[in-house]
Amino acid sequence: MKKGFITKVAITPANVTDAKGLKHICPNESVIYADKGYATQAVHDIIQKKECVNKVILKNNMKEKDFERDAKISKIRMPYECVFSKMDKKSRYKGVSKNQFQGFMQAIAHNFKKLIAINVPPIFSRCT
Repeated sequence: MKKGFITKVAITPANVTDAKGLKHICPNESVIYADKGYATQAVHDIIQKKECVNKVILKNNMKEKDFERDAKISKIRMPYECVFSKMDKKSRYKGVSKNQFQGFMQAIAHNFKKLIAINVPPIFSRCT
């Protein structure tokens, strides 16, 4: 997500954890801010492979837990979490492909709303 725009969408079956789905949306050479659900070795390996910086909030029982670091990460994550909390989480369809289409359309609608909010001139304007 850049400047509030959704840049990648991945829909997985309900029995696949978010941590396993990260490989589909992980960018190259960026910073990954994530919650405690992503504090696994598999996620750490994916992040290293993509040459990203790991800013995952650690679980309370981990030895490396630093509450001040995690509080800073939570403040950075908050605006993005607000975007996803307003999106519809219910699926209308059965099957991954139909729900994937729904997810793409929701992301496109969100991005169009964002374009209107920041008052960007439309791409398909008449040439004069």
